[in-house]
Amino acid sequence: MKKVKSKKKVKKVVKKGQAHIQATYNNTIVTITDPQGNVLAWSSAGINGFKGPKKATPYAAGIIIRNVSEKVKDFGLTEVEVYVKGVGAGREAAIRALHGNGIAVTSIKDVTPIPHNGCRSKKPRRV
Repeated sequence: MKKVKSKKKVKKVVKKGQAHIQATYNNTIVTITDPQGNVLAWSSAGINGFKGPKKATPYAAGIIIRNVSEKVKDFGLTEVEVYVKGVGAGREAAIRALHGNGIAVTSIKDVTPIPHNGCRSKKPRRV
């Protein structure tokens, strides 16, 4: 039987990337991608040990960013474009934490979905 040597996986170097921050009333999720949108690392409040209403706090957002920035250090990421979705309390805190962890923020874009009178609303409740 022949032994087949496996090649070492080469870590790709990504200088610029994208940070997608989803901040809802219940949770905050941060995903770091390369410019094409391929995920490099992600984290959420639940993974970092927050439960219940503490998941949507600005403090939790800072901890999430610290966790993600540790994971992304291997890729050599230095600057990101930030895409924010949602209306939660962790929006601004997450962006500030990105800058505080040594990742330069080049642009901030709000991609919160806004309905243009799309679906019909529910009928009024009669009590």
